[in-house]
Amino acid sequence: MPTSSHGDGAQPSPTAPVPSPSPSPSAAPAVSAVGLRKAYGDHTVLDGVDLRIPAGSVFALLGPNGAGKTTTVQILSTLVAADGGQAQVAGHDLATAGRQVRAAIGVTGQFSAVDGLITGEENMLLMADLHLIPRREGRRVAAGLLARFGLTEAAKKPASTYSGGMKRRLDIAMTLVGGPRVIFLDEPTTGLDPRSRHNMWQIIRELVTGGVTVFLTTQYLEEADELADRVAVLNDGRIAAEGTPDELKRLVPGGHVRLRFTGPDAYRGAATALPEGARDDEALTLRVPGDGSQRALRSLLDRLDTAGVEADELTVHTPDLDDVFFALTKETAR
Repeated sequence: MPTSSHGDGAQPSPTAPVPSPSPSPSAAPAVSAVGLRKAYGDHTVLDGVDLRIPAGSVFALLGPNGAGKTTTVQILSTLVAADGGQAQVAGHDLATAGRQVRAAIGVTGQFSAVDGLITGEENMLLMADLHLIPRREGRRVAAGLLARFGLTEAAKKPASTYSGGMKRRLDIAMTLVGGPRVIFLDEPTTGLDPRSRHNMWQIIRELVTGGVTVFLTTQYLEEADELADRVAVLNDGRIAAEGTPDELKRLVPGGHVRLRFTGPDAYRGAATALPEGARDDEALTLRVPGDGSQRALRSLLDRLDTAGVEADELTVHTPDLDDVFFALTKETAR
């Protein structure tokens, strides 16, 4: 495994992740919540949030600043108490088994928990001590995680000398010392350069391949699109929508199929068969509204077949998560 003490060029692991089997819908969820509520004074942050997150998956919670994403993480990780509702994490009830919940989870917050005054290795060993891991076993676990995250060469150096990407990798490595089954990552790539962000994505994929459940909050919508099995959008204290990234994209209008033709006869035939399509007579293209689903695409192709027309090029365009985000959220007066 390559390691580096300079910059963020180290890769987390050369092993290509093997796709994990899809969790059974009937299997016990890693995280579940019903009616979570939280208010600070007269300001309601969470107003009845329901969640069900399968084990061994990545769940992304999106929302504008102040929507309650961090509060949700704090409640589910036992850092603050909910005012109402019920929740279970890793099979343990938050209200009655907080100790068991804490033993089963890891949390990486928005701000690094790394102590810059000590070395990366000492940070890891400190976490091992906090988990009451015997010294010899703690050193073995620390060395293994430092190697896994490409930090072996930098392990003896003060963490204050690490780059932003290296500190974030060390932060997550520290989170993994106790072998958590559920990890909460609160905006883990904020402030990282593109290469460091992609390295972090690879780390998250490998964690899930190993059976870990990842609860991710992020301000980068392409990050949720890239990583998440399911995405929820939090707005005004409630879940505005939840589904796979593709399902959410189909909620927003603007999707279409673009058909291009090289011959004018085929183009005119398609325009007749698909009168709802927006025409571009110069480019010989049609833009037909659609949600990008397999059913809608099959219907369109059937209509072309019936008309005896074949497109030379077909491309499907769907809204991205940015469009979904803007459609489902709004600025909230403070």
